Amino acid sequence: MAPARPPRRRAIAFAHATHLAPTLVVTTLTLLLALAVGHGARAALVAAAVLAGQACIGWTNDAVDAERDRAAGRDEKPIVAGDASRLGIGIGAATAGAAAVAMSLPLGGPAAAAHLTGVAAGLAYNLWFKGSPASPVPYALAFALVPGALVLLALEPPVPPPPWLLAAGALMGTGAHFLNALPDLADDRARGVYGLPQRLGTGPTLGVGAGALAAGAVVAAVGPVDLPLAVRVGLPAFALAALGAAAVSARAGRTRHAFLAAQLVALAAVGAIVISGASLAD
Repeated sequence: MAPARPPRRRAIAFAHATHLAPTLVVTTLTLLLALAVGHGARAALVAAAVLAGQACIGWTNDAVDAERDRAAGRDEKPIVAGDASRLGIGIGAATAGAAAVAMSLPLGGPAAAAHLTGVAAGLAYNLWFKGSPASPVPYALAFALVPGALVLLALEPPVPPPPWLLAAGALMGTGAHFLNALPDLADDRARGVYGLPQRLGTGPTLGVGAGALAAGAVVAAVGPVDLPLAVRVGLPAFALAALGAAAVSARAGRTRHAFLAAQLVALAAVGAIVISGASLAD
């Protein structure tokens, strides 16, 4: 029988299994946008609901992929490393999912529907879409709804999200999917995972991912009605610079830099939206 892991090590393992960096990025962006559109103290509930939903998706991903990760020798994964059990991670996912539902319902029907549809899209990706040619669809849907649509629909009364906000989110989600998959294309194919990036290969995946993110940044820059000119120009310029640098790194074999660039572009895009936050709620 394996010795019990120290509680602190288990806690770190569980946090890591949420896919911590993107989980914190999405939660932070949600909080900032919720504050910008005028939620006040209620922004904490919106962000907490999103944190629970992201944890549910991340833990489900690790639980579903545990055997494939073990076969691939992915020792950085907590379950493979023995720092967390598959059962424990699965229980965590179910608990987080229940918490996401419980915290979404007080936000109102439209907001709860938007958030839980986004969570369902993430779970559908983990369970069915990851190895499908339609693998970008759950990402596009989830990012269109969370955080943009969610924070507006959670207002009292709910504010319908403008089409440009949905489009920017969908493009960002699509780009994030491609660039997140980029470092692991060969490993995924070896494990029998053939989503759209794995079918396209390295060059097209990099191109589609960077192109979608750049397009999302442009939409986020031109969509808001009262964005300062410096931001309208600066956001696409920053996106092109970050994604260009990521492309150079990827072609030199440092493909993990591409997803970091994706997160930076998403942060910058939401930063631009935050600047125009008050007008979104009008």
